[in-house]
Amino acid sequence: MINHHGGSARELVLVGELSPADLEFLHREALRVLRSGIDAANLDAYSDDDWPPAVLRSHEHALSLAREAVADGARSRRADPGMGIDIDVRDDAQFELLLDLVPHTINAEGWRGDQLVFSASDSGTSLWMVVTQGQEAELLSRLEAQGIRPTALAVQPPGR
Repeated sequence: MINHHGGSARELVLVGELSPADLEFLHREALRVLRSGIDAANLDAYSDDDWPPAVLRSHEHALSLAREAVADGARSRRADPGMGIDIDVRDDAQFELLLDLVPHTINAEGWRGDQLVFSASDSGTSLWMVVTQGQEAELLSRLEAQGIRPTALAVQPPGR
């Protein structure tokens, strides 16, 4: 796969069994590593489990962003208020909200132009991303520093 800078990139997927804390860490660090290359992001303010108390403020903030988008006319009044909430990753407060909710949501996506580069779903059990060699090395370094083995992620064969 060729990325937007003409370099090679590959797809990584979550394959390892991790503790809930390690899953949260992995999701958040993946987003931190990919942040500069994400133009647009959205998430669903739904989870298969109860939202952890530590992220309830972020959950409410996400729902308020959806309400604001309706009031501004950027979002249909008929849209599900918790689905597809746009997140501005350049805004630090909104990015923090994304970091809080991604490990728990039923769906979150990050896009670079028209290319999907990050997808998390199933309340933390599914994770897919497109990374450059540098991003992959940075992410694996962060994981190893936390004691998470690199085998938690695998390269997805092209075309899958």
